[in-house]
Amino acid sequence: MDAKVGTEYMFREKALGKDAITEVFDHVTQEWEAAQLYMGHLRYSTTGKSGLQYVHPFLRRNNWRAKNLCLCGNFNMTNIDEIFTKMVRQGQSPRIYSDSYITLELMGHRLDREVERLFVEAKTKGLEGTDITRHIEDNVQMANVLRTTMADYDGGYVMCGMTGSGEMFAMRDPWGIRPAFFYRDDEVVAVASERAVLQTTFDLDCEDVQELPAGQALVVHKNGASALETILESKKQTRCSFERIYFSRGSDRDIYRERKQLGQQLTAPILKAIDGDTGHTVFSFIPNTAEVAFYGMMEGLRSQGLNVRSEKVAWKDIKLRTFITEAGARNDLASHVYDITYGSLRPYEDNLVIIDDSIVRGTTLKESIFKILDRLHPRKIVMVSSSPQIRYPDYYGIDMACLEEFCAFRAAIALIEERGMWQLITDTYEACLSELRRPAAEQRNRVTAIYEPFSIEDINGKMAEMLRPEGMQAPVELVFQTVEGLHAACPEHRGDWYFTGHYPTPGGNRLVNQAYVRYIEKMTANH
Repeated sequence: MDAKVGTEYMFREKALGKDAITEVFDHVTQEWEAAQLYMGHLRYSTTGKSGLQYVHPFLRRNNWRAKNLCLCGNFNMTNIDEIFTKMVRQGQSPRIYSDSYITLELMGHRLDREVERLFVEAKTKGLEGTDITRHIEDNVQMANVLRTTMADYDGGYVMCGMTGSGEMFAMRDPWGIRPAFFYRDDEVVAVASERAVLQTTFDLDCEDVQELPAGQALVVHKNGASALETILESKKQTRCSFERIYFSRGSDRDIYRERKQLGQQLTAPILKAIDGDTGHTVFSFIPNTAEVAFYGMMEGLRSQGLNVRSEKVAWKDIKLRTFITEAGARNDLASHVYDITYGSLRPYEDNLVIIDDSIVRGTTLKESIFKILDRLHPRKIVMVSSSPQIRYPDYYGIDMACLEEFCAFRAAIALIEERGMWQLITDTYEACLSELRRPAAEQRNRVTAIYEPFSIEDINGKMAEMLRPEGMQAPVELVFQTVEGLHAACPEHRGDWYFTGHYPTPGGNRLVNQAYVRYIEKMTANH
């Protein structure tokens, strides 16, 4: 922070690929070991896009140290077009249209204003030259910058930043959608998206790590002092439940317990699906994120005095992740992800119950999992999802944006067509168009109408039919977690818009209505 004038004082290192973390840290330890502040983004892209231009952090440079800004985060903004328009009206001309870049420029502009405010203040005090610089750097208020930057945003985010003069901050959205945790003592302040990594790094108990409150920022000043600042008023809390089901690592104490409970709660419908015949059933899981739910499922079965048999039937190449792959390559990749343990069940005698954390697109099931499991010749396959049916897109940071990608939505549309309920498709389209003519704050999600005529079992049956590949011999049945079961297992994480369509912000309702309109217009154009 006290680098000699004329030398670099703020660095950014980016890398891409399986050795990226090693590459970055090797360079950091060799070149920048005297650094006092570190900020990194270690999560893979949830946009499905790749390339160094998508890798955080983003950097805005200036000759005034206090005006340099480096930004990274876990976020997706639903109203970036409105923010863009506001910036243009202010006279700015952003070079790139993306929420990351526009946020960097908007916050950088507000940081410039804060520095200029302090410059004027210093001049009125009679300060000159480098005394003005010291006054600015000793008194900059990042809370002012955040309040004037983030007030109009709609979306889920944890926004982290660092200035060239040594200010740092981490701010969480007012709905608490995206996760953030922090630890601080007399020597260090650290923020991360997951509690368990802070515990491991600093050898801490759960109680030593605090959750960053919604709408607040942890601001760390140049002198090392830190404080929680209220930036925006806290809204109704809708912490993302999909973080608990899938994205966050299962080594966290509470997430581990929640995932076990999600599996345990499914024992009754599983037993129904196999007609109670546990003597001729093998239980397994899809690696790797469903393993903990599998333990819960097995505990639930054994707690009823059942003697159940488990095997590791499926194996996954952990280097291949279809969930975050661009759509064009996803189908091809899916067929190469899994292998099986041959001889793990008795052909034509044993049912196979296999649990996964979620069923989103169904691509991997149809292109890989069902085909390869069928080689074991199970009498029946019961595919279990520890989460409910995913019916709606996410707009707050996870790559689930198009309705037609969801196998639950495709199943509902197929049922409508089979039953001749064409008017429902048209009526929903007109309702979405009507909503889109309203201000965003007044809009409702009208896509829910597509699912209303059908029971969960109706959609389960149609999905099983659609996902079962041609030539497969074993019958397939799907079992899903209920929304009520999700809330029972994850009571502090009520964000369930993927499953219910209850979006926490106006932008979510607007975008899902837009998604349905685009879907219908695309279908009409293709026919």
